[in-house]
Amino acid sequence: MMNYNKINNLLGWLCAIVATLAYVVTAERTASWWDCGEFIASAYKMQIVHQPGAPLFLMIQNIFSNLAMGDKTQIAYWMNIGSAVSSGLTILFLFWSITVLGRKTFVRNADISTPLTQVQTIVVMGAGLVGALAYAFTDTFWFSAVESEVYAMSSLCTAVVFWAILKWEARADEPHADRWLIFIAYVMGLSIGVHLLNLLVIPAIALVIYFRRAKQVTTGGAFKAFMIGVVVLGFILWGVIQYLIKFAAFTDLFFVNTLGLSFGTGVTFFALLVLGGLVFGIWHSIKKVKPILNIALVSLGFIIFGYSSFAMITIRAKADPTLNNSDPDNVFTFLSYLNREQYGDEPLIKGKYFDAKPTDVFDAGNVYRKDKDRYVVARKKTKYSYDRETLFPRIYSDRGEHANFYRQYLNLGPEEKPTFADNLKFFFGYQIGHMYFRYFLWNFAGRQNDVQGHGSALEGNWISGIKPIDNTFVGGQSALPTSEKENPSRNTYFFLPLIIGFLGAYWHFGKNQRDAGVVLLLFFFTGLAIVLYLNQPPLQPRERDYAYAGSFYAFSIWIGMGVIAIWELLSKKVNAKSAAIGATALGVLACPVLLVSQNWDDHNRSEKSLSHDMALNYLESCAPNAILFSYGDNDTYPLWYLQEVEGIRTDVRVVNLSLLSSDWYMRQMMKKVNDADALPINIDPEKIKDGVRDVIYYYDYQIPGNLDLEDALNIMLSDDPANKMQTQSGESINVLPTKNLKLNVDKQAALANKAVPAMWQDSVVDSLTFTYPMGYVSRAELSVLSILANNNWKRPIYFTTTTPQQFYLGLDRYLVSEGFALRLVPVNTNVEDAEQGAIQFTESVYDKIMNKYKWGNIGNASYLDPDSYRYLTFFLSSIFGETAQNLLQQGKKKEAHDVVLNAYQNLPKKVYQMGEAMSYISLLDAMYQTGESAKAKEISLRYLKYIKEHMHYLSSNHLIKDVTSERNARLALVGLQRIKMIGDQYKDTDVQNATAELWKQYSYVFGEE
Repeated sequence: MMNYNKINNLLGWLCAIVATLAYVVTAERTASWWDCGEFIASAYKMQIVHQPGAPLFLMIQNIFSNLAMGDKTQIAYWMNIGSAVSSGLTILFLFWSITVLGRKTFVRNADISTPLTQVQTIVVMGAGLVGALAYAFTDTFWFSAVESEVYAMSSLCTAVVFWAILKWEARADEPHADRWLIFIAYVMGLSIGVHLLNLLVIPAIALVIYFRRAKQVTTGGAFKAFMIGVVVLGFILWGVIQYLIKFAAFTDLFFVNTLGLSFGTGVTFFALLVLGGLVFGIWHSIKKVKPILNIALVSLGFIIFGYSSFAMITIRAKADPTLNNSDPDNVFTFLSYLNREQYGDEPLIKGKYFDAKPTDVFDAGNVYRKDKDRYVVARKKTKYSYDRETLFPRIYSDRGEHANFYRQYLNLGPEEKPTFADNLKFFFGYQIGHMYFRYFLWNFAGRQNDVQGHGSALEGNWISGIKPIDNTFVGGQSALPTSEKENPSRNTYFFLPLIIGFLGAYWHFGKNQRDAGVVLLLFFFTGLAIVLYLNQPPLQPRERDYAYAGSFYAFSIWIGMGVIAIWELLSKKVNAKSAAIGATALGVLACPVLLVSQNWDDHNRSEKSLSHDMALNYLESCAPNAILFSYGDNDTYPLWYLQEVEGIRTDVRVVNLSLLSSDWYMRQMMKKVNDADALPINIDPEKIKDGVRDVIYYYDYQIPGNLDLEDALNIMLSDDPANKMQTQSGESINVLPTKNLKLNVDKQAALANKAVPAMWQDSVVDSLTFTYPMGYVSRAELSVLSILANNNWKRPIYFTTTTPQQFYLGLDRYLVSEGFALRLVPVNTNVEDAEQGAIQFTESVYDKIMNKYKWGNIGNASYLDPDSYRYLTFFLSSIFGETAQNLLQQGKKKEAHDVVLNAYQNLPKKVYQMGEAMSYISLLDAMYQTGESAKAKEISLRYLKYIKEHMHYLSSNHLIKDVTSERNARLALVGLQRIKMIGDQYKDTDVQNATAELWKQYSYVFGEE
């Protein structure tokens, strides 16, 4: 027995070490895309991340940051290592869970005193090795293991909890065995401070407890236990996490508003009441010998104790750190923070169709705001009734392009009404098929590529590598383009992990139906149940497979069981020991070895740094003491990381426009941060607090000419009834009286503050006249307008190039490109639409290209993800190509040659997207003009080969009519025309011949004869 335990421990730790070393080697060396920059910056300085927060995760990552030994450039890497270690430990507990379940197939009721034979030990350890290491190198889990995100640590919590319930089960008859249940409760409480996914294990735990403790197991009893587990899950999700805080909030409301006591007294009273109630209940359960009540109350106490990590949120919010999302410094803002009210709710039981029209509006409660000495009602929550509603709503969103997507996906006409059948079609086809089973098959069958798509021929489908089967799903694999064959993210597993997993599940149900049912429940609740709960609308900004990692974890248990099933089959042909060794070897080769060999290249992020370098380029594009407006996560979070962690360009004030519509963020922008002064908003915070001027609507007052911006602001901010409009309900509201505005320019101030490049100083205009583009003014637009009115050109104002055009507020023709940011200048550039591209300040951009900008190693990295290579077209056209062309027009051929060589050296030597050709044209032209015709030819022929292979693939597989393929065909046509034009202009016969041949071959596709 001791020998078994030693082997079990040693091999478990071996799996953990192997996985951790792989993650350490492949971890990104800096902050990754999406939330990672925010998490790293917040963990480093103990700040507040986006709702609903992850305080325990931040505190643990802060510990890992100390391993950087003061080197700020290494802090992100060491936090990534924090995820690697968490993931490695997840593999450890998965191994031990598999061996426990495997052992139970030989020893009933997990009798730890019964030894296994040598063969049985080999088989069980083989199952643990194969299942644990298979999961270690699956696509989804590996992705989260090498970046500083919550999902690696959340997976560890899940693994620990599931392992712990198996430990309890094996020792349930021993004295004090229920301490394992207390441990589970505490880990679950702690996990709330990481992510809520861990709580989904509760129904499976309820079944384990029932099977172990029930004197007689029945179907009805199992169902009852399952329902108790669901109730406990709901109680923690809503009762503990939300309603404890909600009761505390309304207790504080009573103490402050009714009793006249200070803020927080009601919260303190309620906390003491809960604590006292728990203590009394536990004492009562001991005195009256009520063991079930005792374990329930003690567990609840430990859950709340673990949940107390969220105290960090309010404590740090009161300190007002730089990153203080939602500013949850009082109980009502904290409640809003926990409830994710910033993101809204998705309907689950009943809701509207996407084309439904509202018929009535209802009061849904109050939103309270903390004022000077009491809580006041800031605004009313509202709910709507609609003319067309349904149970189980799945096609409900009318935001953005969602309605168009629904119609396209469901083949609905422009005015056709969706039905409940359409609702179910979207649920099964898109939400389950595309947004879950596609991810499931990515991990255990294979993945076509990492392009985020919606089922088109060459966009992110599952594949296996077995052509006849894949043909039915993605239109065939004949004549696959070289770019697809050599794509690192193209991974084929030939269904082997999937087959072994299904074999293991089938065998497990045959051998131990109870345990298999527990694993199935874990699989369901961490997979399909999440699909049901999230009710995701289409067109997600990124792939969401990370949410289902727990489901893939459960399936990996069955991969381990598959080894035992194979052993049982082989043992009928050969001796048991040889069968055990053979089954293990087969499983290792078919799962971990295959997965690591296929997945290594596209999960190795050690060469990537574009997230870091893009943020650096944004900052280096700005003059000192600038104001930089950004919008999206991938613009903003890396900027926060660079400033808060590495301390780069802290003089630049980064302003996220999507957050600026919140009163808390607008207030924060009125304060100095690091080396950046407060924004010159100059609005009394009382005029824009929550519930006051949340939105100001446009109403045309027929004002002639352009209204002075200061006058427009005075009208919108006025409390004088004469400056307000009466609504039909009798409410007096502020309005924007005209969209035609002007900002007078103090020319001397503009020149003195160097707001205009020297070459344009004679072109300074008297005023900036513009037409406001939207029908409303939120706090974001109000803030920007106030900054314009009060800045008087003292601080340079920039927009990141990825900021949506509407946020330029109609000032497009006064924006000048300084590389990765557009600068507002008091000069009319005569560019009426941002789609034309802003005029470039070439001298400045040239200096930055040659001396300041960095390119994220994209020219040398063996793998680029879509979040990185989508920037290539911008690099090609707006940075390198436009700069080189402008330099040539200015007669600076040497400088243009420098830019051309810089581009060639730093850009990838491969094509990633069909649209790149149009972006390459200006750079190719500059290459020919500066004597680099060989390089221009190389790039042109490379792109023509890309077009040829893709068009051959699409046409030979009859995919031209596919929506995405049609778009690619159009892009190919335009690219071909542009390259032909360049080849003809410079009489490059190789390019001319290649374009002529391609045009002749596919003219029917391009619509030409």
